[in-house]
Amino acid sequence: MTEMHQFLARRIRNAAKAATTPQHYRLIGSDAPPVLQLVDVQHRYGGKVEVLRDVSLTLHAGEKSVLLGCNGSGKSTLLKILNGLIAPTAGRVIYQNEEITPARLKAPALHRRFRGEVALLFQNPDAMLFNPTVFDEIAFGPRQLGVPDIEARVRHWAEQVGVGAHLTRPPFALSGGEKQKVCLAALLVLEPKVLLLDEPTAALDPRSTGWLIDFLASLPVTTLTTTHNLSLAPELGSRALVLGEDHRLIYDGPIQALLGDMEKLTAANLVHTHRHRHGNIEHQHTHVHDWQ
Repeated sequence: MTEMHQFLARRIRNAAKAATTPQHYRLIGSDAPPVLQLVDVQHRYGGKVEVLRDVSLTLHAGEKSVLLGCNGSGKSTLLKILNGLIAPTAGRVIYQNEEITPARLKAPALHRRFRGEVALLFQNPDAMLFNPTVFDEIAFGPRQLGVPDIEARVRHWAEQVGVGAHLTRPPFALSGGEKQKVCLAALLVLEPKVLLLDEPTAALDPRSTGWLIDFLASLPVTTLTTTHNLSLAPELGSRALVLGEDHRLIYDGPIQALLGDMEKLTAANLVHTHRHRHGNIEHQHTHVHDWQ
């Protein structure tokens, strides 16, 4: 048994115990104020293809949450709706008790506040990069929003994520992991209150993945991170939200309890079963998706 499989086995054993134990999955307590909410959200692309159905959720200040679901369940669309990039077909998006709509975001004051305080990291960093240098990339948001002390902010966050030595380089010349760090710095330079991350480890090697987990845990902001990777999820947050294949939210609660609920994991297509061999014996059992 590999080290990773031993790690996963411990996770499942611990989860089985946690499933019968009351959990407080909000790190900062149940009295934390709501920051970002979805109320009865539905979304269809082209008016036909349904990607979200009756989704309601509330993110609280300081909370570290993980959005799980198989490919195609609607995770990326949900993040884009939370970030105001697309408007839901039905339902409401509420930020700090104020409804967010395309029309409302045209108001300069709300636009500036919302764009500075709610940030989305795309899965593919190339979709976010378009400036001639790393410095300009990180400085773009502050320049657009009129943020003071731009140079000091850029240099600070470039150092924090480990790209300080690349400020004069074109971002397109960097490795995939370095590009992801530049994109992260370009969001953090605005010092957002909510950080939405879409599969942030998808292009990272194990060392970079470990760095990102530690870095995100140290940030004093509300985070919602998507993944379909069960073994990685507990490292990214204590609360799990699960989208099913029918595009509904089928679980919202402590992540350790979820890991012990094989029926729920199977329903969400987060585990799989296949034949394999142990010596001369062939059998089937359920597996989770590894993150290395």
